[in-house]
Amino acid sequence: MGNDIPGERKSIVGLTQIKGIGYNFATAILDTLKINSNSNIGNLSDANIKAIEKLILDPIGGNFPTWFLNRNKDIETGANLHLLTSDIPFTLRNDIERERITASWRGYRHLSGLKVRGQRTRTSGRKGGAVGVAKGGLASPVKKGSPGAPTADAAPANEATVPADAATSPKTEEKKEAPAEKTK
Repeated sequence: MGNDIPGERKSIVGLTQIKGIGYNFATAILDTLKINSNSNIGNLSDANIKAIEKLILDPIGGNFPTWFLNRNKDIETGANLHLLTSDIPFTLRNDIERERITASWRGYRHLSGLKVRGQRTRTSGRKGGAVGVAKGGLASPVKKGSPGAPTADAAPANEATVPADAATSPKTEEKKEAPAEKTK
């Protein structure tokens, strides 16, 4: 199937490395062909490998039920298919594009990047940054070296920049008394 699987892997795990084959499908393949699932995949004979490939390519011929396949009633062909490797994302993109073109509800949901299958969207499925009130009310920190960044000789922001003797200077006392005189 175009995948190189390390030979030391167990056969059931090695088959699941092929995109489109899950654990249950790999188990069903090995049970149908009566191959030990705990044997290493490198120890399989060429006949076993060819039988596995044949069953993967034509699971309906191996008497798998149609519900076991990953593409029932294909829209273009109407056949029951089992997609593998690069066919899966290609078909998925085509399906989504077809829904967008037909302007179906699912197409609109795909266009908007919202949930498609009827899930709730009030609390989950949110994308992007937080919406609402900023947390804490603190200003964003200033990076070092930027124009508004404090230097080493500058006073920290939480200390008073007015000298201690200026707080008790006579000028400030006069300003306090001046409004009191005007109110008399």
